[in-house]
Amino acid sequence: MKAKHRVWMAGLAVLGLALLAVPNCSAQCGLASPRIRSQSSLPAHMGHVPLLPVALAGDDDSDHHGERDRAAIVGMWHVTFTAKTMNGADIPDTVIDNALVVWHGDGTEIMNSGRPPQDGDFCMGVWKQTGEATYELNHFAWGGNQYTPGTPNGVVGDPMGPTRIVEFVRMGADGKHYSGTFTLTAHDTSGHVSTIFTGVISATRITENTTVPDLL
Repeated sequence: MKAKHRVWMAGLAVLGLALLAVPNCSAQCGLASPRIRSQSSLPAHMGHVPLLPVALAGDDDSDHHGERDRAAIVGMWHVTFTAKTMNGADIPDTVIDNALVVWHGDGTEIMNSGRPPQDGDFCMGVWKQTGEATYELNHFAWGGNQYTPGTPNGVVGDPMGPTRIVEFVRMGADGKHYSGTFTLTAHDTSGHVSTIFTGVISATRITENTTVPDLL
């Protein structure tokens, strides 16, 4: 029994030495090198070789710098779209949408447009961070119906095709506002371009304390 005990103890010692050799091997293979915690912080057990717990270097907060920057745009916003051109010609500044927008941390976005529901008032997009405080959004409204102000309730206009909105925005230093430009390209039901607007965006962050009057 004593001989078996010595063999078992020797096996644990070899395993402990093998674990100590892992960091050099993993670094050569292109993997994140594990960070070994100090052995003095580990409980010692008589008759046992302590196995050293490891934490990947990627767990360090410094490796999540990109995620922290990206989080600046994440949240709920009140956004105004002001058109300045239509089909390439200058027009008087015209607010074409007044919307509630949510940018999600997974790179997706959803907008509840201020336009009538029959006009297609929910649309979605995907976004990426392009700089320290800049973002690009590729957004689609997947059809709806034409709406003319003054149309009696219950009257639905002619079908319309999809609309694509591309935005380039910059986060304000206070983290409570962003602004930028947009290009809105509307299509008919056959996919042909019908109208192109370009203009500017102004957004204010919505918080747990925001009230309806704040949005009007």
